[in-house]
Amino acid sequence: MLRQQALDALTQTDIPAKLQAVTALAAECPVDSAAVLCCSLPIPGRPLQPLLVPATAVPRRALHTVEGRAALLHSLAHIEFNAINLALDIVWRFVGMPQSFYRDWIKVAQDEAYHFSLLNQHLQMLGYQYGDFAAHDGLWQMAEKTADDLLARLALVPRTLEARGLDVTPAIRNKLQQAGDHAAAAILDIILRDEISHVAFGNHWFEYLCNARGVAPQSCYRQLLRQYQAWPLRGPFNLSARQAAGFAADELTALQQP
Repeated sequence: MLRQQALDALTQTDIPAKLQAVTALAAECPVDSAAVLCCSLPIPGRPLQPLLVPATAVPRRALHTVEGRAALLHSLAHIEFNAINLALDIVWRFVGMPQSFYRDWIKVAQDEAYHFSLLNQHLQMLGYQYGDFAAHDGLWQMAEKTADDLLARLALVPRTLEARGLDVTPAIRNKLQQAGDHAAAAILDIILRDEISHVAFGNHWFEYLCNARGVAPQSCYRQLLRQYQAWPLRGPFNLSARQAAGFAADELTALQQP
């Protein structure tokens, strides 16, 4: 069953084995959408490295050095690795959604695995690999905070944290291009393209669940931001990417208000 397979991939600690398990997930597999799955293993499964530290303890490095570019790419790879686990977690953890919900997030997990592989391969070309630098765990911490409410998960992970990636990726891509790392810039082009569809899934299912619960999406979203003490939404915003990802025009207008 698809959700059990997602859970098995989520708990895998070996990176190549996790990537293989995610790639092998078959979206056409029957979806056990009503099953309550139990797990005795640590979630998420991940390797011993990288060392996880507070976000303020992750050092910044200059992009004109190979080490600096590697450190940046490592931070991006860590985001993508977390994103694999986030997509797998939303599949196994939450019951009772339409089958297309689970198939959408399997597609996201497979995209994120591809992104991680691209970044890690490029890191290796620079003489590094995933785990060589410290990283922070902000994305997964939000997953833990929203483990009991799918509506909060959709609001605060794809619609907030992952949507923020739409805003910041173009500037990072341009800095890598200016530093002469054209291959890394091309990888970020792929990531931005795919992340638009991932955020669109988040928007679609957030609105679906708001309608099912009889709540207004935008006021509900603002309330969840306050309730979970999410990071403030600050510009600049990639309005064209957010529009392509399904944010409504009035919500985009509200984002730009002081």
